[in-house]
Amino acid sequence: MKLYQDKVIVAVDTGYGNIKTANHCFRAGITAYDSEPLFTRDMLVYGGKYYLIGEGHKEFLPEKQLDEDYFLLTLVAIAKELKTTEMTEADVILAVGLPLTWMTMQKETFKSYLLRDGDIHFTYRKVDYTIRISDVRIYPQGYAAIAPFASELKGVNLIADIGNGTMNVLYIVNGNPLSGKMYTEKFGTYQCTLAIREEFMRQTRRELNDAIIDEILINGTADIAKDDLKLIKATATAYVADIFRRLREHGYDENTMKLYLTGGGACLVKHFYKVNKDRVTFVDDICAAAKGYEYMADLQLRAADNV
Repeated sequence: MKLYQDKVIVAVDTGYGNIKTANHCFRAGITAYDSEPLFTRDMLVYGGKYYLIGEGHKEFLPEKQLDEDYFLLTLVAIAKELKTTEMTEADVILAVGLPLTWMTMQKETFKSYLLRDGDIHFTYRKVDYTIRISDVRIYPQGYAAIAPFASELKGVNLIADIGNGTMNVLYIVNGNPLSGKMYTEKFGTYQCTLAIREEFMRQTRRELNDAIIDEILINGTADIAKDDLKLIKATATAYVADIFRRLREHGYDENTMKLYLTGGGACLVKHFYKVNKDRVTFVDDICAAAKGYEYMADLQLRAADNV
């Protein structure tokens, strides 16, 4: 979160698996209740309803503005950032992102979806908040994670942002992004989770908890039976190989380009693919995109002041 005049810039990376801000990351799950539930530790109260945060899993939805849950999760993200400085009331400038090739068509509708008239009152973790969303700045996913140092990149660089629902690919040549060389595919880490779950059931006739899959994808291993671990890792390895096949289809050449991997899918590549460390860079910060949105919004607003 950054201060700008009498407002605060809050960046929110609304992923299908996790919601990230510059300082926080939490699961993009939400379950609604008409009355107060038994467990209330991570609870949002808004519009007369109760919402437990982190429960369940959001389905892939190309147009997030069709699902009110993403607005509610954005309120939680704002509350987490305000809590950092013990603020409970603020005029907020939201900095968010959309997939590279979807920005043109979705930008205005997504902005309208997030902008709400007047004061917004809600309670999160038993703390009351009042905010006003005065502006929404929208930036391209993929580019955001490397925005602070993008202008310094020399030669031909390929940026691959592998999120939970999509993979965004962008070329940057001598610090300049190429608008004609950017791609968005529905090929995120959740597709890997589905493949593992299906293959595990096919070969063992047993169900596999997603928490175990997540642990293996994030850490490369888990404390489970060796044969089960071997099967899961083999499926993950095949998935990552498919990532690189798709990158090559978009023109990726390891010998002449540098590759920057960001998003949750970067963990998969790190654990299940052998890369040339001299030519592949992992952006390990899970909040890198949100920090990029914040960086770009702050830069843009202050530049406008100097015009």
